[in-house]
Amino acid sequence: MAQKKAHEVDRWLARPDSSSRVILIYGPDRGLVSERAKRYAAGTGLPLDDPFTVVRMDAAEVEQQPGRLADEAQTVPMFSDQRLIWVKGAGNHKGFVNDVTILLKEPPADCTVLIEGGDLRKGSSLRSAVERGASAMALPCYADDGRGVDAVIDEVLGAAGLKISLDARQLLKANLGGDRLATRGELEKLSLYCKDSAEITVEDIRLLIGDVAGLSSDEAVDAVITGQFQAFDSAFQRFLAAGNPPFLILSATLRQLHALQIMREAMDTKGVSASSAVAGARPPVFFSRRKTVETALGRWNSTALRNATDRVQATILRTRQRPALAGPIARQALLALAVESARGRR
Repeated sequence: MAQKKAHEVDRWLARPDSSSRVILIYGPDRGLVSERAKRYAAGTGLPLDDPFTVVRMDAAEVEQQPGRLADEAQTVPMFSDQRLIWVKGAGNHKGFVNDVTILLKEPPADCTVLIEGGDLRKGSSLRSAVERGASAMALPCYADDGRGVDAVIDEVLGAAGLKISLDARQLLKANLGGDRLATRGELEKLSLYCKDSAEITVEDIRLLIGDVAGLSSDEAVDAVITGQFQAFDSAFQRFLAAGNPPFLILSATLRQLHALQIMREAMDTKGVSASSAVAGARPPVFFSRRKTVETALGRWNSTALRNATDRVQATILRTRQRPALAGPIARQALLALAVESARGRR
């Protein structure tokens, strides 16, 4: 089988097999797919800005022009010994898969086809075609585990000449890993923020995440959507004790439920994973909350989210009708949602 396991990909990219003429890099972590594709392309040694040597295409173009991929792959190089065809946005489109299958039967000797794919499930047509190819390689890209996150932290902070305390590293790792591109973006932002510091501390991480009032609201909302009713009650009481009105948490919860509905719809209609739905959310989910939102998406289906939204809207109305009881009314409704989320886990 022409494929590697997730932990073997970096090792293969360090010393790619020159006999592999069709390279499929795919997975739910779009940032990691893009990063590894760029790494492979750079490793070919070809001038990536030369359109005669490196041909960039979109899978939709290939789908609309049957045979174009094979024609491009069989074109004789004019200014170098090898050519690279770089295809982005690949999925299981029938025409594109047919072109790839034909190409695998007669692989070119002086051209490599690099394909960036999405979250292709096992047994999907494009992935299966490449995995069966004698001159092909399929490379999966999944969300970073602890070692992967550590490696990126060391790379980005090391390039900036920054050190990080152990406690700060643990806090940072807890908030990273859903998408490689997003992880790099957050680390580069942290590097810029701490460029004149001798060492990055826990306080730096917390300051970058946001102010205390904002965290208190997020803490309560996150506890609701992930079914942690005791944590919610504690955060809710602290939020009110600070002089904040309960409407702010109700409003924040309503916004989060609307966002979850959109992401859940993407999962149901497009078949994407929770991590991909979170990574593609607009406006983007703040990096410290991505894992929490992914957990919530695993517990709430579309119907439950619609019902929860209706309940919060009704609760907001009740708190306006009876402002003296706004705190208890909001607490009761949000606790009920937290209990429902906890049931969703089971």
